[in-house]
Amino acid sequence: MSCPRIEVDLGKIGRNTQALVRRLGTRGIGVTGVTKAVCGNPAIARAMLSGGAVGLAEARLRNVQRLRAAGVTCPITLIRTPMLSQTEQVVHYCDSSYNTDVSVISALAAAAIRQGSVHGIILMVEMGDQRDGILPENLTDVARQVMNIPGVALRGIGANFACLNGGAPTELQMKTLSGLANEVERLCGPFLKFVSGGNSANLPWAFGGHYTGRINDLRLGEAILLGVEPLSGKHIDGMHTDAFTLVVEVIETDAKPSPCPITFFDQTRIDLAGAATARVILAIGHQDTDISGLLMPDGSTLIGATSDHLVIGTRQSPPTVGGELRFQMNYNALMHAMAAPDIKVELLGGATQRPPQRARGDFDYLALV
Repeated sequence: MSCPRIEVDLGKIGRNTQALVRRLGTRGIGVTGVTKAVCGNPAIARAMLSGGAVGLAEARLRNVQRLRAAGVTCPITLIRTPMLSQTEQVVHYCDSSYNTDVSVISALAAAAIRQGSVHGIILMVEMGDQRDGILPENLTDVARQVMNIPGVALRGIGANFACLNGGAPTELQMKTLSGLANEVERLCGPFLKFVSGGNSANLPWAFGGHYTGRINDLRLGEAILLGVEPLSGKHIDGMHTDAFTLVVEVIETDAKPSPCPITFFDQTRIDLAGAATARVILAIGHQDTDISGLLMPDGSTLIGATSDHLVIGTRQSPPTVGGELRFQMNYNALMHAMAAPDIKVELLGGATQRPPQRARGDFDYLALV
């Protein structure tokens, strides 16, 4: 088999989605599946939809185009504010988009009129993450402007948490977002179909028994794909954490005594005190993934990495050259690996119903040393 590769268990992704849809459904909240970490892979998107996701969300137009080219016809929302240079394509490929700037919304409206369509607008509100969003005190003014622009329709509002500043959403922030939805409807007139409360970081709030108010949508990527809650990295009950496995080939292995003195031509000596019994070098590096986001195999420790090499130490019997080692990944490692041109994605059907499997531990990833 080709290496390096990512083995994707589509059945586990579908069951993860189903589990979240079921739990959140009892709270009146729907699930929008976020496919940006997997570069809009159509098979993974379909696994989310088969699990009950009401639609898909993407940050990059290229990924949306990939989904449409593969025949995915469900509603797709662009969750990064559209670039002015891409508004024509955004209207063509996306049912709606998250927006913060009236000039961009006007350009989307003009494109929609040219294409004989109406583009959905969801206004992103700044609720403390300090990334993108309209200040709450300006929201109704922007909403009024959108209402007066032909070619677009105000479909909802949304907020984002724990992306830039890492702060978990609070009950007060969620109540405030619900209140803003009510205020927009009261002052501007339209019924807001979507009040999107945030992303996977919102799950502790959603599962915590708090009053959900107007929140009826969460945009979930990491929780579906990896079965973990982003801020803590903890496993979500009933979810698979091993739907993705990075498989890497061994290109060198050698037993080295500890300590291992190395003498150079100028008689300089370096002692590698504390070195593992065996060093294993694998054909993957910083160009391919976020090395610090890899969970080391049992009995192995991370020694270091370069652009093209990963070096680990093991006190167990080392694999032979040409053998393979398997790694679980955190979200950053997955995102980079899925986008790496030299890593093949192998899709596994995973139709057999099995109890959720967990990787070792709660994803306490080793830091690069």
